[in-house]
Amino acid sequence: MKRIFAAANAVIAISVGIIVLLGYFVPAVNVLRFVFLQMAVILAGVAVLVGFGNLFSVHLQKIHERRSGSVNSVILLTFMLITAIFSLVPGLEPFQKMMLDGIMIPAEISLMAVLAVTLLYASVRLLRVRADWASILFLATALIILLGLGPLPYIGQLRPLVTDILATGGARGILIGVALGTLTTGLRILFGADRPYDGN
Repeated sequence: MKRIFAAANAVIAISVGIIVLLGYFVPAVNVLRFVFLQMAVILAGVAVLVGFGNLFSVHLQKIHERRSGSVNSVILLTFMLITAIFSLVPGLEPFQKMMLDGIMIPAEISLMAVLAVTLLYASVRLLRVRADWASILFLATALIILLGLGPLPYIGQLRPLVTDILATGGARGILIGVALGTLTTGLRILFGADRPYDGN
């Protein structure tokens, strides 16, 4: 029975994948492609709700059992409920912008500042362990970016070279790698080589 269920899952996944892929090239299949994509969006939304409920129940259990870190769970659940209320109750939309400008953006700026200092500290420690050209280049890049954010004129002229040319090229390379990996994974699922829906 288990093998029949796994084979049925494989047939459904491969068939839907082929129909969605054909929908980009054959106009007659385009309607089915939109139906399957809408079903995928609904499933993704249900998965988000399930994840939200699981996160809520895990932290609620942690508070109930009074385990270590339960104070963080209380803060998390409080802000989860406040955000849900501000998002679902009509007329409370201005409070969303207040939370974004007053809590989220300052927290993200603080985390970015900590990340910059941590990167610099990690690169210095990396030089103590392994002083090769890659470590020196990493430290020099971090220093140019950090000093270029300040009022120094000469280093400020170097910062656009690093951020606009070198960093953009690296980001494009990473995106190309992600796209190729996604394409390879999709083809492996389409041909039945990988079956993540079986739980293996």
